Amino acid sequence: MDDDFLVIEDDDEDLLIEDDDGAAPDTDQSAWKILIVDDEPDVHVATKLALRGFQFDGMPIQFLEATSGAAARKILEEVDDIAIVLLDVVMESDDAGLNLVDFIRNELGNTMVRIVLRTGQPGQAPERDVIVRYDINDYKEKTDLSATKLFTLVYATLRSYRDINIIEASRRGLVRVIDSSAEMFKEQFLDNFANGVLKQVSSLVAGGRDVAFSLEDAAAATHDRKEMTLVAGTGRFAGNVGKSAWEHFPPRVAAAIEEHRERGRGEYGFWVDGSYVGMVVGNSGRASILYLVGEGRPAMIDTHLIQIFVRNVLIAVENLYLRNALLDTQREVVYRLAQAVETRSKETGNHVKRVAELSKLLGIEMGMNEHDAETFRLASPLHDIGKIGIPDAILNKPGKLTAEEFDVMRTHAQLGYDILKHSDRALLQVAASLAYEHHEKWDGSGYPQGLKGTDISLVGRITALADVYDALVSERCYKKPWPEDKVHALLQEEKGKHFQPELIDTFFRKLPEIRDIYTRYQDTPLGTGND
Repeated sequence: MDDDFLVIEDDDEDLLIEDDDGAAPDTDQSAWKILIVDDEPDVHVATKLALRGFQFDGMPIQFLEATSGAAARKILEEVDDIAIVLLDVVMESDDAGLNLVDFIRNELGNTMVRIVLRTGQPGQAPERDVIVRYDINDYKEKTDLSATKLFTLVYATLRSYRDINIIEASRRGLVRVIDSSAEMFKEQFLDNFANGVLKQVSSLVAGGRDVAFSLEDAAAATHDRKEMTLVAGTGRFAGNVGKSAWEHFPPRVAAAIEEHRERGRGEYGFWVDGSYVGMVVGNSGRASILYLVGEGRPAMIDTHLIQIFVRNVLIAVENLYLRNALLDTQREVVYRLAQAVETRSKETGNHVKRVAELSKLLGIEMGMNEHDAETFRLASPLHDIGKIGIPDAILNKPGKLTAEEFDVMRTHAQLGYDILKHSDRALLQVAASLAYEHHEKWDGSGYPQGLKGTDISLVGRITALADVYDALVSERCYKKPWPEDKVHALLQEEKGKHFQPELIDTFFRKLPEIRDIYTRYQDTPLGTGND
């Protein structure tokens, strides 16, 4: 006899049984896996003969075989998608099969595999006792299992395994949708949101599809009603963000999108040439489109998950647009107020824009997250809002202020704080803090409170540096712009005095980006005045 195989009928290769050493064989992902665990070779042969040519749901079966409980353990540890275990009770020990049941359910935590006990010695493991004590799915005496009954048993058990997997996939899918939606809704900005959509939808569906997310904005001045713009993409779409989606979507897909958009408000999901398009149209006519490129349709569960996810996207997109509209209004009001102060004090037109951009840049480098840094940027133009209460004679005096006049000028920090402090809006709360503290100094010699070190808020510390830097490098009626090297020397001199040392280090580390800000927002003189 060959050392590697036990041979029952040497003219039929299908009846060979590996004399297993516990190594898991190569498995077929497109077949139902049945593990036969029995120390009798004839049982293996008879089982395979009875189920030869068997198919369920269009898939064949693949047999894995072990002749002991110990060998079966090794296979089960390596193969996690076994559908059925046909298990003998008495093998290397009287309870080897029952011990294997305990191992599968309790040690491996595998509740999906269906376990059918087959015993030739029912007295060793009485049916009623085994069913009650062990998590098995069926109990059969070997003498009762004719070929027909075995066929029926395996068919019914595979049906059960399939249905349990569908239920479990649905449960996991629902969890993924909830988790994905929660992550997605954290995003506050449209570009981040769109990329979040792609990240999360890729976790919902199987396969390496290219994914694109586009928004058609009928209300934008630069778009007509038929314009679509890619705002995020993966795969072949990744390099085309910001470009017209019409140029990158296949004609049949683009035509189907337009056809559904013209139907008006609603939620749409449809297939075009093996690719899925999820689409929602809001009250304004704006359409949000999720386009997944694939070969053939994914599993039904994936389609359902996509549809659920698209509904969440609709709510999120609409809310995000409403939020952005409010932010745009808030931003415009802030800049209008800031420009009113600038015009009255005859300062340069881009002063507040430069201070805002510089503040955000330094804020991120000093540890702010994107959301807080953006709020800081939007609030920053209000740092001098208190100057609206300073008399023109002092505010616009071309010469040096007297001590009494400077005392009046210093009150603008308190005035700004008083104007803003009662708001419960986050942006205006930040604005109140920076208006109040942007003339405080790291060593405690500033005003109006004489705060020192980290008692000054981070936004106050940063605005102090941004405001002073801009005043030095810009032209004012009482001074010409300082040369850059002179400004840098002063900042180094004031390190640890006026300014936080770490902030000065950060400033010089980010100098190339700062110079870029000043290139983009060059001065448009509005007049002359005091800072």
